[in-house]
Amino acid sequence: MTALVVVACIAALLLLALAAALGARASRATPLVYGSTAVICLVAFSAALLGDDGALMLPVGLPWLGAHVRVDRLAAVFLALIDLGGAGASLYAIGYGRHEHAPHRVLPFFPAFIAGMNLVVIADDAYTFLFAWELMSLASWALVMADHRSPDSRRAGIVYLIMATFSALTLLLALGLLAATHGSYAFADMRAGELPPWRAGLVLTLALIGAGSKAGLMPLHAWLPLAHPAAPSHVSALMSGVMTKVAIYAFIRIVFDLLGPANSTWWWAVPVLTTGGTAAVLGVLHALMEHDLKRLLAYSTIENVGIVFIGLGLALAFRANAMPGAAALALTAALFHAFNHMLFKSVLFFGAGSVLVATGERNIERLGGLIRVMPVSAGCVLTACMAASALPPLNGFASEWLTFQTILVSPALPQWGLRLLVPTVGTLLALAAALAAACFVRAYGIAWLGRPRSACVDGAHEADRFSLAAMAGFAALCVLAGLFPGVVIDALSPAVQMVVGGRLQPQLGLPWLSIVPIADRSSSYNALAIFVFVFCATGMGWAALHRLGSKAVRSARLWDCGYPDLGPVTEYTAASYSQPIRRVFGPLVFRSSESVVMPPPGDMSPARISKRMHDLAWEALYQPVCDAVLALAVFFDRFQFLTIRRYLSFVFLALVGLLLALTLWQ
Repeated sequence: MTALVVVACIAALLLLALAAALGARASRATPLVYGSTAVICLVAFSAALLGDDGALMLPVGLPWLGAHVRVDRLAAVFLALIDLGGAGASLYAIGYGRHEHAPHRVLPFFPAFIAGMNLVVIADDAYTFLFAWELMSLASWALVMADHRSPDSRRAGIVYLIMATFSALTLLLALGLLAATHGSYAFADMRAGELPPWRAGLVLTLALIGAGSKAGLMPLHAWLPLAHPAAPSHVSALMSGVMTKVAIYAFIRIVFDLLGPANSTWWWAVPVLTTGGTAAVLGVLHALMEHDLKRLLAYSTIENVGIVFIGLGLALAFRANAMPGAAALALTAALFHAFNHMLFKSVLFFGAGSVLVATGERNIERLGGLIRVMPVSAGCVLTACMAASALPPLNGFASEWLTFQTILVSPALPQWGLRLLVPTVGTLLALAAALAAACFVRAYGIAWLGRPRSACVDGAHEADRFSLAAMAGFAALCVLAGLFPGVVIDALSPAVQMVVGGRLQPQLGLPWLSIVPIADRSSSYNALAIFVFVFCATGMGWAALHRLGSKAVRSARLWDCGYPDLGPVTEYTAASYSQPIRRVFGPLVFRSSESVVMPPPGDMSPARISKRMHDLAWEALYQPVCDAVLALAVFFDRFQFLTIRRYLSFVFLALVGLLLALTLWQ
């Protein structure tokens, strides 16, 4: 029944996309399309929560094969994540979409994008999976290219299309290797096969590259900081909070499910852990250097995807060593953090979109003081920033705490390589968590606090009621998932049981709503107690200040630091905040350089400081390929201006060469 409802919802989304393409220029098209999409997503979300396992074969697709779809417990988890995120983005877009310059370039592809992501998750054969993967990629590419007249959007679209094609190609090769055993495209037949060790390792590598490039793992992240700022903000929320989770689902489905425990070995965890730890640290370091609000959030997504892959790598290590309890803890932490990231990153992109509508600006150096004119948005964004910084008692802390608990179990692993690697990755995770807190203190403090830094803030206004409802709803879910993590953990347990053969003990029956992933004496966490303590301590401090302090209102001149006119130029900037971190990590991570020109005494010319940073991944991997393609294009460009005699000569030489090769072959 669940599969039938989800298929019906996908069909409804595709029909809605077709209707939007025909009537996108109508005056009421924006609220109708986004409102209908929100309703359909809520229906699919309810089916994923309340339904049971089921499978269908649809009479479409390849001849004599059809399209196999299946909703199992793992698919249900990701269906709930996709459709909850889709419903929130659709609600936000009802208000935000009124400010789009070309809604007819967005409306047809938005429901198709959500339909593609749903179809990826329920696909039960390779053809349906890859078809849905391409539908998801092409629809999101069209959304990135909505503002096609902008050079930045065109560049982002080209890079994203190339990376999406590369991702699909590697997944095609991985599924082809899995299908070669039985000659069948069905996932059920792939599960039954046992591969040679070299082929299984190659499938793991291809799945990590293909899914990792779509998820934004470094160094396959090049498209992500370009595409997210180019797309509309509600689309950016879907791409960052939801589409990256579809890529994580693809990795789990191929490596954990289709390959199965019979083919797995302990060394599979090494590349996954290494890639995840590296992405977590480098992603947040890049975010700390950014001034563009949406690019900052895009790099933060790389950090959180890295945290999820750390959990998946730990689950692989424990499963290969027949430790189902520890593997269940690791996979629960990964899935929990994927869900949490969808919530708080959606709020952050919604907030960025509201700031863009209110001020027309994404550069945080030109913002400031927004908390006075956008108080509700400021409160929602502050909640999401605290969750992204993994501060208790919010949801981001709960999932990262579970990941750290998994790392503490690693001494039980028998392989010395993993015993040394896992603590190193744990150190990287701790560093990423600390840097994430600094990143969001910087972003929120510069953009929302202080005084306006430019005239663009003067006319700012609060977001519309639909945008506020979406932000407030997801911010509330961040709080609830943080205060009652046992509810989410128990909801994830059936999927974890299916994937790794173990599960955590039921958490809801524990006293005081604590969570105990391992044992009472070794690990326990009570978010509600922390919340009550913080609330009471804050209330007591406020009461003491107002009771013991003077009730008179006192005002004094602000300390001007010796400046006669204390203007915005004297405020602390984002660049100055991140300068110490850039000087520590810059030479290694960014190959940064800094020069200072200080005029001599008596010279009235201004002092100047300049800095330069490099994206090493882009320069080492992507730039040489781009240069080679451009050089080949320039070389072959000459051949379109030849005479007919030269073309005939080339044809003749090619024919002689083919005949000579055939002769030598025989």
